[in-house]
Amino acid sequence: MIVDKSFIKLLSHSTERAAYGASLFLGKNDKIAADEGAVDEMRKVLNTIKMRGRIVIGEGEMDEAPMLYINEKVGLNTGPLLDIAVDPLEGTNFVAKNLPNALSVLAATNKGDLLNAPDMYMDKIVIGKNLPSNIIDLDFGVEKNIKLLAKAKNVKMNDLTVCLLKRPRHDDIVKSLTGLGVKIKFISDGDVSGAISVAYPEKKIDMYIGIGGAPEGVLAAAALKCLGCQMQTRLHFQNPSEKSRAIKFGIKDLNKKYNINDMVKGDVIFCATGVSNGDFVKGIKDNGNLFYSETLVLHYSSKTKDIYKNNTKK
Repeated sequence: MIVDKSFIKLLSHSTERAAYGASLFLGKNDKIAADEGAVDEMRKVLNTIKMRGRIVIGEGEMDEAPMLYINEKVGLNTGPLLDIAVDPLEGTNFVAKNLPNALSVLAATNKGDLLNAPDMYMDKIVIGKNLPSNIIDLDFGVEKNIKLLAKAKNVKMNDLTVCLLKRPRHDDIVKSLTGLGVKIKFISDGDVSGAISVAYPEKKIDMYIGIGGAPEGVLAAAALKCLGCQMQTRLHFQNPSEKSRAIKFGIKDLNKKYNINDMVKGDVIFCATGVSNGDFVKGIKDNGNLFYSETLVLHYSSKTKDIYKNNTKK
């Protein structure tokens, strides 16, 4: 992907504006309005950028979403051909209830380089950087994966901490982790930030595991690739109609296990702006005629790992 810092800055501006749009609804118990505010602001910025962009992961299909729908073209129809994945507001409940860790997220690759993941569930397992390749596998089961990770880190199993969404569907995973003496960090939402927490030693998260959204899995993979981490995923189908939908999206092997390079080929840019204060970036702060924002910006080929801090006109 041939882009410069100014182009990356433009992409990050789209998540900044989306975060601001969502922030207007913090604590107002209206997650639909918060999401609409984020979508509207993000789309406006994307359509000012010199690119030929296509939304591959967005707000749904055209009949489900009026803006940033899958296959919508964005940009000024000149410049690089890009595939774009967006979650204008990850954590709608966080905004509605004025809770931490709401984000606006975007990833961009060259055309054809992002997995076109349908909006359904995905099994995920994620570990951090500087570990032997391929030591985790969804088919190993919880106990074997924990034992292998503990051995690789030269620690005891009860020294490990695993992050996962607090959902009834994870009861068996929780039972296994508890039986092994592993510490658990539950999160209520925020699938993307939960997954990338393994990349930051200060978070003290050794593994992220469980079933979450497939689109969020691809967005997380974009960040994790830049951060040098490992991830394996597989689509999790709840019924035959979801399998049919996956085939419609071009998924040929319904049982395929995806590693990061299967989901995000080649170069990638990742931007995540805080709506509310969170684990990686601070949230939007109203400064009168300006708003303050913080954005985690990652670019694989240039090894960019930065926090953009900006005061922007409303």
